[in-house]
Amino acid sequence: MTLSFTKGLTFALLALCGSWASAQTAAEWAPTRPIRIVVPIVGSTNDVLARLVAPKLQEALGQPVVVENKPGAGGNLGAHEVARATPDGHTLLIGYNGPLAINVTLFDKMPYDPLKDLAPITLAVKSPQYLVVNPATGITSVKELVAAAKASPGKYSYGSVAMGSASHLTMEMLKSAAGFHMTHIPYRGAGPAVTDLIAGNVQAALLVPGNVQQFVKEGRLRLLATSGSKRFASTPDIPTLIESGYKDFEATSWIGFLTAGGTPAPIIERYHREIVKILQQPDIRKRLIEMEFDIVATTPQQFSDWIRLEIGRWGKVIKDTGAKAE
Repeated sequence: MTLSFTKGLTFALLALCGSWASAQTAAEWAPTRPIRIVVPIVGSTNDVLARLVAPKLQEALGQPVVVENKPGAGGNLGAHEVARATPDGHTLLIGYNGPLAINVTLFDKMPYDPLKDLAPITLAVKSPQYLVVNPATGITSVKELVAAAKASPGKYSYGSVAMGSASHLTMEMLKSAAGFHMTHIPYRGAGPAVTDLIAGNVQAALLVPGNVQQFVKEGRLRLLATSGSKRFASTPDIPTLIESGYKDFEATSWIGFLTAGGTPAPIIERYHREIVKILQQPDIRKRLIEMEFDIVATTPQQFSDWIRLEIGRWGKVIKDTGAKAE
C-alpha cells in the first residue's frame, strides 16, 4: 500500500466520520417541552398552514406543538414575540411578507430586525392573489372596477388581512398603476376581511385563493383577475392583471417558518429537515395544492436571501405608492 494511498484513505475516513458526526449532532437535538408556533395574524392561510404542520411536527419531535395566534401591528406583535424568545427551539414563527419584508419600510420604527433577530428555517409556500369583489357591486371586470372607483372616489373601499400585508400593498400597487382611489380597511386576519366583503361593508379585496375559493364557487364573491404571471390551472378563464392591461404587474404572497435569532444550527437543521419532509407528505401536498399554493421548501440560507430580496422589492412599492402604516 503506497503512502499516498494510505493518506488518501485516511482523509476519506476522516471526512466520512465528520459528516456522520455532523448528521448525528443535528439528529440528537430534540425539544424538551411543548413547542409554540406563533401565527401573527388570525384566520388566514398562515393559520391553516400552521395547523396542518403542527400535528405532524408533534409526531416527529415527540412533544406537544401548540398554535397560538398573536395578531397586531401588521404582524409585528407576533413576530417580535418570537424574535425576543429564548433561542432554544421551542418557539417558532409562521412568517409572511408583512412582518418579514414589507413592514421594514412601511413602519417608521420596527421593534425587531427581521434579518438579525429571526432565524429562517424554510420558505414553505408561495401564491399569487385573487382580485375579488362583492357581486352586488355589479362589477364584472378589472376595467369596470377601475371605472367605478374613478367615477365615485369616495364610494369604494377594499379590505386587507392586515396593515402591511401583501393584500394591502398589492391593491396599492393597482391603485397607483390604474390611477384610482379606494379606501383601505385593514382587518385582523382574512376571516373578518372576507366576512365584511361578503356582507358588502367593503367592495373589493386581493386575497390568496385559499381564503376566498369556496365563496367564489358559491357565487358569494366574484373573481376578476389574479396577480401572478400566468393564469391558475383551476380558473383558466380568469385573466391575470398583466393581461388586464397592467404590464409587469406581479405580486406574490408567501409563508415560511422561522425561529428566534441566535438559535444553534443543529436546531435549525432538525426543524428544516422535519418541516420539509412534512410539506412533501401526500396529504399535506394535496391540501396545499387545493389552496393554489406552490410548495417551495427552501433551505434556511435561501429563505434568508429571499427575505432580503423582498425587503428591497416591497420597499420600492411602498415608496412608489406612498403607502403608510395608518
